[in-house]
Amino acid sequence: MQRNGIHLHTGNTMPVMGLGTWQLTDHTAETVADALRMGYRMIDTSGDYGTQPGIGDGIRRAGVDRDDFYLVTKVEETDDAYEATKRDLRELGLDYADLMLIHRPPDDGAGVELWRGLIRAKQEGLARDIGVSNYSADQIEELIDATGEVPVVNQIEWSPFGHGDAMERYAHDRNIVIQAYSPLTRATRLDDEELAEIAERYGKTPAQVLIRWNLQRGTVPIPKANRREHLEENLDVFDFELEEDDLARLDALNERYSSLGTLPYD
Repeated sequence: MQRNGIHLHTGNTMPVMGLGTWQLTDHTAETVADALRMGYRMIDTSGDYGTQPGIGDGIRRAGVDRDDFYLVTKVEETDDAYEATKRDLRELGLDYADLMLIHRPPDDGAGVELWRGLIRAKQEGLARDIGVSNYSADQIEELIDATGEVPVVNQIEWSPFGHGDAMERYAHDRNIVIQAYSPLTRATRLDDEELAEIAERYGKTPAQVLIRWNLQRGTVPIPKANRREHLEENLDVFDFELEEDDLARLDALNERYSSLGTLPYD
């Protein structure tokens, strides 16, 4: 796998893509161990996925050194973020997370106290970096205004069929990396005719084109896979490059699609 990382504003780096584990509750350990052996070097999870114990088991089965993989997990909007960070690490059997996120903003605001809890976790070495997920630009600004701490990442739904130019500009201006969850649209758009035509010309699958689109835009895709052939397929995206005209065609597919009904950062 290509090892050139994405540089974060803290000076740390993260891999250019990873494995999502939402709903990966069957054979979690086996899938994670296989992924790490294949060359995946970033695993994304959350306390509410129910996958953390299996992920920890998979990491141990794979025998990968701790410094050689990147672990992302999340605290929930109702959590005490500092205590939840320690809980997540216990479930994973790890001493620290590379990236700890607030999974989603609470109903009553941006979650400044949650953010303060993650800042404490970072200060105590429980997380190397901290960020957010499903946040709008205004909500991120509220966290920054209250604490001075800029998230390194906003993990949001992102694909050619659903993305936001305003969020992309904001993230660029703040040097915040966009991590793309559901980059394959949860398979709902893989049969799109224009996507299929582009994929055929490159000798690739529609899923590989969607991942490659993210990579070339500088966003970090974390596609979920639980079958070996899909793990291999998603990883096989570093031997081709989409031409500018095709990137533009893919950009133009944007219909603000979201598996959640609405893009969470609008």
